[in-house]
Amino acid sequence: MNAVSTLTSHSPIDGKKIGEAPITALSDVEAAIERAQAAFRVWRDVPAPRRGELIRLFGEELRRDKDALSALVTLEAGKIVSEGQGEVQEMIDICDFAVGLSRQLHGLTIASERPGHRMMETWHPMGPCAVISAFNFPVAVWCWNAALALVCGDPVIWKPSDKTPLTALATMGIFARALERFGADAPAGLVQLVIGGAEQGEVLARSKGVAIVSATGSTRMGRIVGPIVAARFGRSILELGGNSAMIVTPSADLDLAVRAIVFSAIGTSGQRCTTLRRLIVHRSVRDSLIARLKQAISTLRIGDPRDKSTLLGPLIDAAALARMNAAIEQARAEGGEVWGGGAVIDGVPAGGTYVRPAIVAMPAQTAIMHEETFAPILYVVTYEQLEDAIAMQNAVPQGLSSCIFTLDLREAEQFVAASGSDCGIANVNIGPSGAEIGGAFGGEKETGGGRESGSDSWKGYMRRQTATINYSRDLPLAQGVTFDI
Repeated sequence: MNAVSTLTSHSPIDGKKIGEAPITALSDVEAAIERAQAAFRVWRDVPAPRRGELIRLFGEELRRDKDALSALVTLEAGKIVSEGQGEVQEMIDICDFAVGLSRQLHGLTIASERPGHRMMETWHPMGPCAVISAFNFPVAVWCWNAALALVCGDPVIWKPSDKTPLTALATMGIFARALERFGADAPAGLVQLVIGGAEQGEVLARSKGVAIVSATGSTRMGRIVGPIVAARFGRSILELGGNSAMIVTPSADLDLAVRAIVFSAIGTSGQRCTTLRRLIVHRSVRDSLIARLKQAISTLRIGDPRDKSTLLGPLIDAAALARMNAAIEQARAEGGEVWGGGAVIDGVPAGGTYVRPAIVAMPAQTAIMHEETFAPILYVVTYEQLEDAIAMQNAVPQGLSSCIFTLDLREAEQFVAASGSDCGIANVNIGPSGAEIGGAFGGEKETGGGRESGSDSWKGYMRRQTATINYSRDLPLAQGVTFDI
């Protein structure tokens, strides 16, 4: 790697420098793509269950270094201890999932009207996969993509967030141990790391040598990456912003709902794509629910995420606070009544950006609620009829995750029906956040439509081929076509 400069990583805990990583020169990004292409020509012929063995070994190495890697996630991304540990545990779970998947990359036999023929659908490795990940899940997002891509036969090039280069370097070090144990079946250039910002990401997105670009982050980023990849007829897997909602009905278990709301709204300081942003509450339970939420949130410990008693750590940086304050001011201008919000200075590490969660009672779902702000802001609106609540839930451009709290079976079924939530994830009596849905990523609309988990998610990393084998001595044509010569 030709390092033309370095990228400095600062901890959101106190703003202090914690390390540097060499920025990958653009020419070296091109060289990484060439190495990945060479690796692909070897790796695609390694049997899928054997490819799965590499991921099994990686899972073992992650188990060995879980505490160290999770501590680094806390240090560089600002996640509280249990969330940092949970993210690494998600990586381990993903490895288990992918190992099983390596023996399930099945095609189908297709019915044919021609005798003496066998028609079949087969799936083949597609090519190098670039993974562009965001700061809020600095290692798990890469692991989802990399584990699936590798068992499907695709080399991986990783461009992490410019805010979290150290966790990426650490992960690559762990993966290197798995590669060493795996042996010579793994070609050079199978898994590579590219450090940098938008320029490095653009090289990956534009290159015809990159078959798949999987990008996780903001819709703004997706609007840039998606068209670039589409222009060259490449394949993209996009997992973008969420703006998730919860509907609370009159029959809801409010004790259960409060726990789900607080965790979903303020976990990772409101910076998850699955963060609960919009609370759509039946008018009959609004006041009691808001009172409960205020009480619960007022008792939360805000501070150093390395302290196991802390439940709300810092925002990623000061710019995130500025965006939070701007959103709250816009909400006020649109008729919102604000409780909480603002910076926290006392009792927190100096140099970090700490905030109080904000609950904003809105007169209706106004313009600001159609936008996503990565901060602990919870907008609250009321409804009378469930159909209106569902329409409100679906009215925003994002379509990642949604949920309803109800003990009424009819309401639950209505919410998950075709005429219900239009999000990729629709939960009942459980929140929309990642820890609760177990990493079952998948969204719709401006969320991008990408899938990392599911019965056929692996198909995003492979190409479909239909093959027909004629084992007869004749050449019958379909659809009654005759062509005698």
